[in-house]
Amino acid sequence: MTTMESLIGLVNRIQRACTVLGDYGGSDSIFSLWEALPSVAVVGGQSSGKSSVLESIVGRDFLPRGSGIVTRRPLVLQLHKTDEGTQEYAEFLHLSKRRFTDFGMVRKEIQEETDRITGKTKQISPVPIHLSIYSPNVVNLTLIDLPGLTKVAVEGQPESIVEDIENMVRSYVEKPNSIILAISPANQDIATSDAIKLAREVDPTGERTFGVLTKLDLMDKGTNALDVIEGRSYRLQHPWVGVVNRSQADINKNTDMVLARRKEREYFATSPDYGHLANRMGSEYLAKLLSKHLETVIRARIPSILSMINKSIDELESELDHLGRPVAVDAGAQLYTILELCRAFNRIFKEHLDGGRAGGDRIYGVFDNQLPAALRKLPFDRHLSLQNVRKVVSEADGYQPHLIAPEQGYRRLIEGSLSYFRGPAEASVDAVHFVLKELVRKSLAETQELKRFPTLQAEIAAACNEALERFRNESKKTTLRLVDMESSYLTVDFFRRLPQEMENTGNPGNPGKPGSTPAGRPGTTPAPAPAMDRYSEGHFRRIGSNVSSYVGMVSETLRNTIPKAVVHCQVKEANTSLLNHFYIQIGKREAKHLSQLLDEDPALMERRHQCAKRLELYKSARDEIDSVAWIR
Repeated sequence: MTTMESLIGLVNRIQRACTVLGDYGGSDSIFSLWEALPSVAVVGGQSSGKSSVLESIVGRDFLPRGSGIVTRRPLVLQLHKTDEGTQEYAEFLHLSKRRFTDFGMVRKEIQEETDRITGKTKQISPVPIHLSIYSPNVVNLTLIDLPGLTKVAVEGQPESIVEDIENMVRSYVEKPNSIILAISPANQDIATSDAIKLAREVDPTGERTFGVLTKLDLMDKGTNALDVIEGRSYRLQHPWVGVVNRSQADINKNTDMVLARRKEREYFATSPDYGHLANRMGSEYLAKLLSKHLETVIRARIPSILSMINKSIDELESELDHLGRPVAVDAGAQLYTILELCRAFNRIFKEHLDGGRAGGDRIYGVFDNQLPAALRKLPFDRHLSLQNVRKVVSEADGYQPHLIAPEQGYRRLIEGSLSYFRGPAEASVDAVHFVLKELVRKSLAETQELKRFPTLQAEIAAACNEALERFRNESKKTTLRLVDMESSYLTVDFFRRLPQEMENTGNPGNPGKPGSTPAGRPGTTPAPAPAMDRYSEGHFRRIGSNVSSYVGMVSETLRNTIPKAVVHCQVKEANTSLLNHFYIQIGKREAKHLSQLLDEDPALMERRHQCAKRLELYKSARDEIDSVAWIR
């Protein structure tokens, strides 16, 4: 059969593991096992008797006392019932190998451990102190003693202390798995109780709240707290419990706790006001009531806790796979890891180029849109204007006009026109270079494995950009060479197919007559000769038109060959040999340099560490739950 001891002991062990691994609620977005575990949070205002109630439940003086805020860190108090006749002792989680049999030393250690975190100031800290007490005089129970609610900051405390304490207490009691032990003094109006006010806010139905009235023996003569205890003033779903703690005089005289418990029982048994409730009053009854209720809640919550644990284990294992395992220290293994990471990046980069991922289509856009648009914008109209054609042709003739056709003028006009193609050629190279750099950046960002190693990621980025720069330079040389080749050798057949205007116009100043035969072409029938000089406006217009036609032909050629050169020199090289030079350099590096490349991002290392710790915690908790026959 499932026992109260086994279930509460189960939660005790899991809570201890949680504290060791830094999980005490509200730490981050990952599921907090601590918050899923049922526990009893002890809430009360300053001087409400909270510490006295806890000491009465334990049966020992062990809590620091004094004025102002004494409890400045949560105290997770786990009570373990031992066999009769065994010695009582206490253990702190932060001093797990030391047993305290002197409970005065327990009080001293709580104070010193608080100061170690908060300093000598009167500030508070959410990091709990974990204390276990083993005694035959206790019931199995876990209590969390929280700082007392206060309304005013005292000297040495920040002005925010009132709000800070309330926020800390609230973070514990607002969780649906928290059982609230709200302690209020009977000699004050229950409507002004800090503990009840907070409990009403987080648990309006009173389903999770146990009300405790202290200082019943200090009420004015002729008054009692029956309206509260019997639920008429403020009703809870659980019965109110009244307790009578030791007086300050008893504390000062170190009155034995066994004697104090006997006096408390006698008070209720002989009280004319509370005698009829004596069997459910007092700190001993309160401890048993809480222990039984905690066991019931644990039993009900175990299935959902186990489900949450299993889900969290799956998520953490998945995240650890995503984050990757720790890096090997062997140089060979490190080199292999680096090459694998490079291959992972290269695979994604190729998918961008070849079409598996977006981005490569932008290169086609350079050739299909940007290059044609740039070619259309070239200033041929200005270069081949009538005025410029006349100027260029005249200058090419020098002091002697051309005899048949202005060949030098043609060549200068063509060479001048073709020089304009250098701009679009270079712009195409630069545009593709920009796209490739963007694809490198995107591919690095999408290579999840590389996020672990910012140094290696930066080195790969630098190597890629260096390689792309080499490809760009080679591509620029090749495309400009294509333009220069067009200038170096003109397509003669194009001009031979043009109308022979000199045959049509005859000699300058002596227009040909019908029937005459132009020199050099015997036997041909001449066309009618227009009455115009070869230096007329029409003559220069035809020269400009002929050059424009030739330039148009070259433009179509370059529109096709420039993309070929760019793809061959840049895109293809990036696709096949982007990291080749980097591989050669990596192979020459010493082991310490390889290790530096695999220097992980500290944030990711910390994340992996935290995930591994939580995974250990959850697996340990699952084993603990499986070891308890809670369903039988």
